[in-house]
Amino acid sequence: MSKPKFTREEALAFHLEPSPGKFEITATVPMTTQRDLSLAYSPGVAVPCEEIAANPELAYDYTNKGNLVAVISNGTAVLGLGNLGALGSKPVMEGKAVLFKRFADVNSIDIELDTEDPEAFINAVKLMGPTFGGINLEDIKAPECFIIEQALKEQMDIPVFHDDQHGTAVICAAGLINALHLSDKKIEDCKIVLNGAGAAGIACIELLKAMGARHENCIVCDTKGVIYQGRTEGMNQWKSAHAIKTDLRTLEEAMKDADVFLGVSVKGAVTQDMVASMADNPVIFAMANPDPEITPEEAHEVRPDAIVATGRSDYPNQVNNVLGFPYLFRGALDVHARAINDEMKIACAEALAKLARADVPDEVAMAYGRKLAFGRDYIIPTPFDPRLIHIVPPAVARACMDTGAARRPIVDMDAYEQTLAARMDPTASILRSINARARNAQARMIFAEGDDPRVLRAAVQYQRSGLGKAIVVGRDDDVKTKLEAAGLGDAVRELEIVNAAKTDRLDEYKDFLYQRLQRKGHDRHDIHRMAARDRHVFAALMLAHGHGDGLVTGATRKSAHVMERINHVFDANAENGVAGVTALLHKGRIVLIADTLVHEWPDEEDLANIATRAAGVARHLGLEPRVAFVSFSTFGYPKSERAEKMHLAPDVLERRGVDFEFEGEMTVDVALNARTQDAYPFQRLTGPANILVVPARHSASISVKLMQEMAGATVIGPILSGIDKSIQICSSTSTASDVLNMAVLAACKVG
Repeated sequence: MSKPKFTREEALAFHLEPSPGKFEITATVPMTTQRDLSLAYSPGVAVPCEEIAANPELAYDYTNKGNLVAVISNGTAVLGLGNLGALGSKPVMEGKAVLFKRFADVNSIDIELDTEDPEAFINAVKLMGPTFGGINLEDIKAPECFIIEQALKEQMDIPVFHDDQHGTAVICAAGLINALHLSDKKIEDCKIVLNGAGAAGIACIELLKAMGARHENCIVCDTKGVIYQGRTEGMNQWKSAHAIKTDLRTLEEAMKDADVFLGVSVKGAVTQDMVASMADNPVIFAMANPDPEITPEEAHEVRPDAIVATGRSDYPNQVNNVLGFPYLFRGALDVHARAINDEMKIACAEALAKLARADVPDEVAMAYGRKLAFGRDYIIPTPFDPRLIHIVPPAVARACMDTGAARRPIVDMDAYEQTLAARMDPTASILRSINARARNAQARMIFAEGDDPRVLRAAVQYQRSGLGKAIVVGRDDDVKTKLEAAGLGDAVRELEIVNAAKTDRLDEYKDFLYQRLQRKGHDRHDIHRMAARDRHVFAALMLAHGHGDGLVTGATRKSAHVMERINHVFDANAENGVAGVTALLHKGRIVLIADTLVHEWPDEEDLANIATRAAGVARHLGLEPRVAFVSFSTFGYPKSERAEKMHLAPDVLERRGVDFEFEGEMTVDVALNARTQDAYPFQRLTGPANILVVPARHSASISVKLMQEMAGATVIGPILSGIDKSIQICSSTSTASDVLNMAVLAACKVG
């Protein structure tokens, strides 16, 4: 499987569009009337100001302090890029803020301080204390990061956490708990070797010592070898704290009979001979980025009994900080913590380790395209496990309360866990799951409209994202010219470009098409013109003959025209039960609307078919279907012959004995609002509907476009369901990203 790759132009475009940067700030209160503004600002705002001045703890009730973290850097150690300066670090800090929001619903602001003087940095951050509920320090070089963090922890009464140190340490500890569990070893008995005595390395070894590793069993190495008592060269107070009495001088000597190796150093620092000299069932955490100290393949070649973790996502057991910092802060913020202490870090590590040992839910396995089960290749949970949000923060919060660092303890832990689960946007995990399944499928995707720059950019992204092979229908010179104009000239060699003039399969395609259409008013001349000159027909013929695994089309023509063309090759019509299902993603909810593509005015039997197709799409997306047949009436009132079929369609499904929930007819608010549903205690839905079956194609189109334009909903689809090959039809207003989304759906065979 190829690794995802992107050009500099694509990376820059991602940060430039739709607006510069990666997030914006939106108001959570109404701002429409004069009264709203008077309450939000003067004079109404004076009331909470007076309350907070009298009792500072009330800032957590009346302001956003309790869910606001500052991501702060001076840019002296940006990723693996070195000292880029404060401004050069801003894209990374914005990215960190976005991760806080995505994984734990923590609001975060990035702050870049233009100083390399630790004292100036400390003073600046200390003075910001009233604004934030926590401080996340990032990308500050050692040893200044130790000085800065220590001073701020002593001087501030909110959590201060340097993620490069402790984030890595927490995930490393979680993985080690499970690796030692599998090896049947105890941490206090293990000989541990650390290579790399920078911020992350020192934090890792300190946390492991807090968990029971013995000082004399831990050997720390840096570029000059073993840190031993009496060494003077290249030392500082943080290294000296981990110096031991030993005659060992090199990493090679230290590795002999070691149980655990932790690497936060450089590619190639560890040789196969070193690994071979380790104790039985060695644990190797080669965490150098982007390339590990030794690859899992190299380690396993000499030691099949080794358990190996790296910092990379394309190997098992990724030590990924995103498993730690969002949930540590979530738990800390929710008890109004004064600090993040060792006990909270250990609780986080233990919760992560326990989660990896638990049975893995189907949606996680589906997202990764393989069954995940606790073992040597799965000792650390995956970042997209939906249980992280409601399992890790409660463990952190409990430890905070037990150590007296919580200002406001949580009384009802069960209720807290439920509120955490409700915080997360289910659409994010659904989209992630679809992308992972597509990457696993490695489908050969046919992009029918190779003369359109949007389609070409989507095809390049599809291939460079490691999703599979992109096949473009177009003329070589035209594709080349348009790619060059889009700044992607080098991609022309990567794509497979096909057309009727290049293929030796045209006669085979024409014979097939003639067999289908000879009794429908088409002669040989018509067939040749269609197969050789119409890219929609040509692409569909390629798919029908297995010369691709999926097809994306429709970006350049109206969907009705494209459906008519595809219908020449496949039975893609209402009579054959085909339906279009559009997914609307908005404010953390996903609702499917059907039929948005095929049926003009369906009757009750058609509506039942549409509901069944939509239920199949919902299950492909990881949703348990709840269908509502919607109208302007609810359960027979007001009475109208236009609503009669919506009233009858549920009876059809009942006769068929389908295995999903359905109800109707009902208005949209009854379908989507649980409180409104309570007024109808006899109705059969167990919660808000996630599939709306509408009376006709015009109402489907109006609903989708209204949500898109007025509410800013994300629209995916229409997803074509009911054909035995995977075809997705874009809208003519699609962006390159929209076309790519449809290709991903086609690769997963959704529908």
